Amino acid sequence: MRDTLTTGLGWGAVLLGGASLLLFAVSVWGFRLDDWPWLQAYRMALWGAWAAIAGVLVALAGGAVWLRRRQRGGMIVVLGLLLSLPVASLGLAFEIASRTTPSINDISTDTEDPPVFWFTATPSDYPRANAEPQRVAYPDVRLLDLDLSFDDAFGLALTLVEDRGWEVLSADPAEAQIEAIATSRLYGFEDEVAIRVTETDSGARIDMRSRSRIGQIDRGANARRIRAFLSDLNALVESANRP
Repeated sequence: MRDTLTTGLGWGAVLLGGASLLLFAVSVWGFRLDDWPWLQAYRMALWGAWAAIAGVLVALAGGAVWLRRRQRGGMIVVLGLLLSLPVASLGLAFEIASRTTPSINDISTDTEDPPVFWFTATPSDYPRANAEPQRVAYPDVRLLDLDLSFDDAFGLALTLVEDRGWEVLSADPAEAQIEAIATSRLYGFEDEVAIRVTETDSGARIDMRSRSRIGQIDRGANARRIRAFLSDLNALVESANRP
């Protein structure tokens, strides 16, 4: 026998979960087509997140009723939960990142003498006020020393930039710096990247700076980008040096 309360809650969760997916998809689509400013897209995504959270709660309520009565309708509840979880999880991760990372969007491995953007849309210096919160939040974001010649290090860094699909703005060894645009997978946010290569007595030193074009916070995205790039670069060098 079908339980009308369980079924009703299940369909409610299905509708809320479906609405959350639709709102989130429209948010991404509107922004990527340059039809909406980020604030409008963000509000649409926020509505989707609230709908998803409501869907999860309604599905859990439906699940509790089903466990007590053990009648039909449980599969609809599960479907509602599955539809609601993706956007609810994204919204939760977004909120946690906002609360656990500093309110900065410009990260550099060298905060004393950071790389300077020259070929981006808005060239600017690294904000000195970012240095202390960056050191506290991301102590592992550091320069990378390589046992390579300047030319080899520059070429390897450029190859890795191109492999990542970043848009290269400048890559002149005479300037000792690579500048590029990294685009996020979901919304297509464009972040600016500068990679400086310096010759040292023992090889070459890599400094990197990454900043977001949109917003005042990055929820750790730029620090993650620097960590991943330098880690991959170091792994390439170690792999090439293995006998």
